[in-house]
Amino acid sequence: MSYLFNTPEQQQQMLQTIGVDSLEALFATIPSDLRLDRPLDLPPALTEMELQKHFSNLASQNVGPGDRVCMLGGGAYDHFVPAAVDEIARRGEFYTAYTPYQAEASQGSLQTFFEFQSLICQLTGMDVSNASLYEGGTCVSEAAFMAMRVTNRHNRVVLLGSLHPEYRQVVETYLKHLNCEVVIVPCKDGSVDPADVDAAMDDQTACLVIQHPNFFGTLEEAAELTEIAHRYGALSVVSYDPISLGILSRPGDYGTDIAIAEGQSLGTPLQFGGPYLGLFSCSEKFVRRMPGRLIGQTVDRNGKRCYVLNLQAREQHIRRDKATSNICSNQGLIAIRAAVYLSLLGKQGIREVAELSCQKAHYAADQLTSVEGIELLFPERPFFKEFAVSCSEGADYLLRKARQAGFDLGPELSRFTFENNPESYQTAVLVAITEQRTREEIDRLVTALKA
Repeated sequence: MSYLFNTPEQQQQMLQTIGVDSLEALFATIPSDLRLDRPLDLPPALTEMELQKHFSNLASQNVGPGDRVCMLGGGAYDHFVPAAVDEIARRGEFYTAYTPYQAEASQGSLQTFFEFQSLICQLTGMDVSNASLYEGGTCVSEAAFMAMRVTNRHNRVVLLGSLHPEYRQVVETYLKHLNCEVVIVPCKDGSVDPADVDAAMDDQTACLVIQHPNFFGTLEEAAELTEIAHRYGALSVVSYDPISLGILSRPGDYGTDIAIAEGQSLGTPLQFGGPYLGLFSCSEKFVRRMPGRLIGQTVDRNGKRCYVLNLQAREQHIRRDKATSNICSNQGLIAIRAAVYLSLLGKQGIREVAELSCQKAHYAADQLTSVEGIELLFPERPFFKEFAVSCSEGADYLLRKARQAGFDLGPELSRFTFENNPESYQTAVLVAITEQRTREEIDRLVTALKA
């Protein structure tokens, strides 16, 4: 590896320093069957010019949302990203900024994160937001742990069966080696029955986790479910779609204790599945139990407004047994994108994006179900911008025929594991319609499926 600067003499000096005779002795603890006993099987070296052409050829095989019509759902969505989001977020002051531990050298970043927190509070109706977490899945787990700390109930959490299956798997992974029962309330006909939720709750439950709109795109009785959680002394945790709050009630308006979300739809493209953004907000009375960082506003010794990291209860800063989380970073750059996006659109813009997505999704559902063999999986349930359809010829047939016409639908429900796995799920796919889709595109898809 000639690009590493270690000469044989330097390697020998390092080995002597750590008390090892040779590289072979250094790696002796690694089992022989796990060690490569031959040179790496690599092609011949390329010049810089050849390497650039090689990468260009590889990149040309990628297909992005701009090359086809994207109607993919399941947690990441093809919303429009204004050019100003890229222009501002890519400024060197933001793009290369380090974690703002030194407030005196990070006022720009700290102010931006403070604005981000303020915008999330306005969007959700919650009292306080942190400076972001990793993504939507870990937000659910962090919310469950926070609820355990708040309620001092560590042995039971209840999740709706309509929660994103991957979010549920993350929770189960986090709790696997803890003495905590994860109760799943079955999802019937696209949403849960509040009576079933009430039956699953007890006075040892730390929290009830609700997704609204849920994984299937349909709406839950979030306010009623929140009341049920409070009746048993548990916290209500709501995972929401940020765009949906342009027309749906905000979590804070119906008494949610912790509001969480995947923030990708706020100014971040699909970009191969990440990095994305975790949104986490809560009631003020729980702020000292909240994971992650909290940026605060104060004044300096001259009385001028300034910003500081005033809550960062992580195990790097305090005793591990007192830490609220082992989250050791956040998605600062993606949070800046969300802040710019929300600032550009404003309250009216978010409402318009939500209305367009909802209207176009319902038009698409009406048109798709006019195709013989395609029907809504949950025809009686209201939905926002995403819905599930079943195809009598099978999910693979529907996806393949749409793909041949230049449309990407999905994912298919058979990819996921559910608490109850009806046969109808095996032939169903999700379809998500954002404000970017047009009537002409939807009609063209329907024509192709009818052909």
